[in-house]
Amino acid sequence: MTVVHFIVPAGIDDPARPSGGNAYDRRIARGLAAEGWTVCLHEVAGPWPRRDARSLRALAAAVGGVPDGALVLLDGLVASPAPEVIGSAAGRLRVVVLVHMPLGHERERAALSAAASVTTTSDWARRTLLELHSLPDDHVRVAEPGVDPAEPAPGTETAGGLLSVAAVIPRKGHDRLLDAREPLQSRRWHCRCIGSLERDPAFVERLRRRVLDGGMDGRVRFAGPQAEAELAKSYASADVLVLPSRAETYGMVVAEALARGLPVIAADVGGVPEALGHGADGSRPGLLVPPGDPAALCDALRAWLDDGGLRRRLRVAASERRDSLADWATTTSAVAGVLQGAAR
Repeated sequence: MTVVHFIVPAGIDDPARPSGGNAYDRRIARGLAAEGWTVCLHEVAGPWPRRDARSLRALAAAVGGVPDGALVLLDGLVASPAPEVIGSAAGRLRVVVLVHMPLGHERERAALSAAASVTTTSDWARRTLLELHSLPDDHVRVAEPGVDPAEPAPGTETAGGLLSVAAVIPRKGHDRLLDAREPLQSRRWHCRCIGSLERDPAFVERLRRRVLDGGMDGRVRFAGPQAEAELAKSYASADVLVLPSRAETYGMVVAEALARGLPVIAADVGGVPEALGHGADGSRPGLLVPPGDPAALCDALRAWLDDGGLRRRLRVAASERRDSLADWATTTSAVAGVLQGAAR
């Protein structure tokens, strides 16, 4: 079977709402098509992963329009909140759910249990789903996100070019980033924050006020989302990626930074250690700090700015890590394998 109906949240191509999940869905759709699959993409509007009556009707209509016996790949943000739709479809369709972020509620348990198979984006997420929902071991597979090859970033003379690539929402930890930077005012650094400013405007306004009140105006810039070419320029002008998230399933931006030989300073959460990986000698190409600990993040940033030897070691490890990053063809093949298994 080489026809798949891929049901995703509406707007995965919206440049104003970039996310790792949207990027992953787009690459899988393109990758499967390149491998000879017929991909029928269905976008479903809704407040996903929340649910309301209108979004459930839209999802039920999309699923109901798929022919009997067909293979369906459902984005987990749409599937997990709607077990009644997934359960009713499971008897006539071959349903695979693609989980970008475990939600952990009973609706998710019911939806994933009804599916023929589940795939997710990290070993951490797989373990989490198995533990949360008591799923059979062979029910959940992993398709690690890929990354495109990129030219190495040259770095700056001061090593103070800090880069954050994430939607500006509480889960991504920008407030902890400001907490950590305030004690470092005597060092030479600047930080560009790339990511959507529209998902939580009140949070963005509080951060901007802190930047002004803390004397960081001119050092911290919230630049909004960037298209692929512009984002590549931001990576190229940076020295280190900083990702103080409170939760991450994998951390695709970690791999994007490493593809350019950029070290990473990140919170030790979820699948981030997997994305960070190791250099040839086992060294980490970055620094992991406890989540929600601005003092530890401050210490890591201070070490980066002050210790030239540390920077050299991390850059070597990051350069070596480039060679072991997965590409999108590998990711697509993993997803295709799960789909083929469900189609049997």
